[in-house]
Amino acid sequence: MIRPRLRHLAALAVALCTSGCAIIAAADPNALWSIVNRQCVPVARATGGPGFCTSVDLSKRYAILKDINGNTQYLLIPTDRVMGIESPSVLDIHAPEYWADAWNARQYVGSRIGLTFPPNQLGLEINSKYRRTQQQLHIHMDCMQDGIIKNLAHYRTAEPGKWHWTTLDGNRYRVMRILSLTGDSDPFRIVARDRQGSDAMAQQTILVTGAGPSESDGWLVVNSGLELDDGSGTAEGLLDHSCEIGMHQ
Repeated sequence: MIRPRLRHLAALAVALCTSGCAIIAAADPNALWSIVNRQCVPVARATGGPGFCTSVDLSKRYAILKDINGNTQYLLIPTDRVMGIESPSVLDIHAPEYWADAWNARQYVGSRIGLTFPPNQLGLEINSKYRRTQQQLHIHMDCMQDGIIKNLAHYRTAEPGKWHWTTLDGNRYRVMRILSLTGDSDPFRIVARDRQGSDAMAQQTILVTGAGPSESDGWLVVNSGLELDDGSGTAEGLLDHSCEIGMHQ
C-alpha cells in the first residue's frame, strides 16, 4: 500500500505536469529531480511500480520519464543526484552506463506512435551546463531530424574511434563512429579524453544515434562545445520533437 505522503507526491507530480512541465521546469531547475527523487523512486521502493515515471530501475539507478514537450520525447534521469554533463561522477569506473541504458530504452519513443524505428532514426542527447534549464542530468530520447540523418549517413562505414569534423544545422560538430556504448566507449569518456575537467565538459553537448539502419552499423557520437568557433552547447535541435519521420512510415 502506498503511504499517504506518497499519494500526495504522486498527485503533486501529476498536477505539475498537467499544468505544464516546461513552465514548471523553467521556474524550478530542480523539478525533474524532485519528481524522480520524491515520487518515482519512493513508489518504486514501496510497490515496485514506477509512480509518475514510465519506468524505474533501482539496480541500474535511473528512471525514464515522458517529457511534456513532444509526443515521442522521453528522458533518462539518474536516481542519484548528478547535476549534469560536467559532473565528475559520470566518468567514474563504476558509474552507471547511462547512454547504453537510454539506448536500451529507446523503444518508448516508437511505442508512442506504434512504430519501430531503425537505429539511425533515433537519437539521444544531452545539453551543456549553459544550455539546460534543469540541474539534474537528463538524456533526451527522441526521433532524429530527417536532414540530419542524411548528413550523418556519410559516417556509416567510417573507421571507428576517429573524429571527423562537419557542419550540422549551422554549427560545427565532430563525429565519431563507435561499436559500443560502454566501458572506454561510453560517450562521456570519449568526449572527456580531450575535453578534460569539469569546466571543459560543462561546455559540451553530445548526441548519440545509430550509424546506420542496422544494429551492426554501430553508433555515432556527435559532439560540439561552446569553446569552438561556430560551436554549440546544445544538439537538441538535431532531434525532432514532432517526429516528422514517423508521419511518413
